[in-house]
Amino acid sequence: MTLEGPRATFRSMDEGTAADWQAIGSHFFPYAAGLADRVLAHLKLLDGDYGGFPIDRLQHSLQTATRAHRAGESEPYVVMALLHDIGDTLGSYNHPDIAAAIIKPFVDEKLHWITEKHGIFQGYYFFHYLGLDRDMREAFRGHPHFEDTARFCELYDQAAFDSSYDSAPLDFFEPMVRRVFARPVNSIYMATAESG
Repeated sequence: MTLEGPRATFRSMDEGTAADWQAIGSHFFPYAAGLADRVLAHLKLLDGDYGGFPIDRLQHSLQTATRAHRAGESEPYVVMALLHDIGDTLGSYNHPDIAAAIIKPFVDEKLHWITEKHGIFQGYYFFHYLGLDRDMREAFRGHPHFEDTARFCELYDQAAFDSSYDSAPLDFFEPMVRRVFARPVNSIYMATAESG
């Protein structure tokens, strides 16, 4: 998406002026407003990608979020559950890091940590079949969010491969994604994200 309008004139950032950054800001905020659309579009790339699993990755994401929603989890939690594997397409070897980076500005530290560490915690259920240490998560024992992450994996993530489960469709979650992504609560690019 290209917006018409003023552009900065510097050749290197150390030449930048307030007017340059005002021009950049006039593009940034409209572009940032479309983030939910881009996230939802990227999530749809998981449709039809089974990777050997009983259901495709989009259905796994929908089922994880549906289970969290039906259990009464908060809206940011449900959105985290929906997006926890969104990094599968670009981060085949580190998908939790990709998902965690995407949601970090919009959720609290606990939900960010759950997202970032869920791959290690999920490994409890299958790492031993791959010759890996299923107890790798024990390195984090004692962390304030250890139990929350173990709970996420036990109740929602590892359980969400049931082809007969009645998951809510993506359009059910779309308003939630839009609300959560409408306002950052933690970003170095916002002077006061809470007061904006």
